[in-house]
Amino acid sequence: MSHGHTQSSYGVPRQWTPEPAPDATSETAPAAPKKPGRDRYLDLLRSIALVRVVVYHLFGWAWLTVVFPSMGVMFALAGSLMARSLKRPAWGVIRGRIRRLLPPLWVFSAVVLTLMFAGGWNISEDPDHGGVWGLVELVNYVIPVGAPPFPWSIGSPSGLLEDTWAVQAAGVLWYLRAYLWFVVASPLLLWAFRRAPWPTLLAPLGLTAVVGTGLVTIPGETGNAVTDFAVYGGCWVLGFAHHEGLLTKVPRYVAVSCATLVMAFGLWWASGHLGPDGWDLNDIPLAQATWSFGFVVILLIYSPSWQELPGRLAKWDKLVTLSNNRAVTIYLWHNLLIMATVPILDQLYSLPFMESERATAALDSTYMIWMFFLVWPLIGLAVLGVGWIEDLAAKRKPRLWPNGTKKRARAGHRA
Repeated sequence: MSHGHTQSSYGVPRQWTPEPAPDATSETAPAAPKKPGRDRYLDLLRSIALVRVVVYHLFGWAWLTVVFPSMGVMFALAGSLMARSLKRPAWGVIRGRIRRLLPPLWVFSAVVLTLMFAGGWNISEDPDHGGVWGLVELVNYVIPVGAPPFPWSIGSPSGLLEDTWAVQAAGVLWYLRAYLWFVVASPLLLWAFRRAPWPTLLAPLGLTAVVGTGLVTIPGETGNAVTDFAVYGGCWVLGFAHHEGLLTKVPRYVAVSCATLVMAFGLWWASGHLGPDGWDLNDIPLAQATWSFGFVVILLIYSPSWQELPGRLAKWDKLVTLSNNRAVTIYLWHNLLIMATVPILDQLYSLPFMESERATAALDSTYMIWMFFLVWPLIGLAVLGVGWIEDLAAKRKPRLWPNGTKKRARAGHRA
């Protein structure tokens, strides 16, 4: 979906902790009901979605939005977890979700704003965000209820970072805004879903057909926020449907057939409304909504509800656990870290063996590949450096690298 931001090769972004597995019971004792724990299939989907987001924002490949609609998947998974949590009093759940979100945001905002102000940005003189209202908009760096202000150009095109770096860095906050809206609306949405499941499930698609096609235009960031809510609302409510067991009541062939038709409509609509980046569904709200909706239905209808990752997937267990424990950190910082690879890699051009034209051409032609390999260690450093703030926000003991190793070691020791 287009938010009016400029797009570079790593464009503006467009996605919480494992619980102990139940202890084994005696063979002679009656089987105890399983304790509610993490569904490793859903955790795997979240990890894939995060990786896809990083790859998309690095390479800018429009077809990735079709191959795996990450944001729809992430909203659906969050909706499922929210429905499970709402067995408890709603206000406590909302407060807990917001508490987990804000401290990581505050650290990110402090760094980004410091860099912006150090780069010469004066919000009081910004033509797009000047005056008292611009200062009020800064509140969105603290509580993401709306769009945060940032300069469209800062520094010099020949500087350490490209002059649109602030757009790239702050662009990720649209997701936190949408997530916050969904969290606050969830008690009402879940109430409506339990009384009228199908109208509640399909209503966001209808709303997208109204506000996401130009039929009704809501100006400014309010329009962007409403459109985001509509586009991904169906996926969020699909998370409710998954948790409440609604999807299991529909014959699988019927669900898959209907989902395929909805996805086909999405592709048909996209074909007649291609944006500046072609088949990038982020620029085509109705196509994004319908394609993501059908895609998520198929993912959830086949959900195997794994307690552990099976077979060859087991070797990815630690990374899946780590990425789920640090999903907010990875999402918030990944785009800034993608840009940080550029000044680091540019140092290679000053090495003695890079003086030949052939060596320079070789680096030029593989530059994006080197960015891809470098960004993951940088993300790892961010996890080590600021990831533990997610633990503090969740009122847990801080952990530097929460990949589940120590927990499994203790479980093995008890056995």
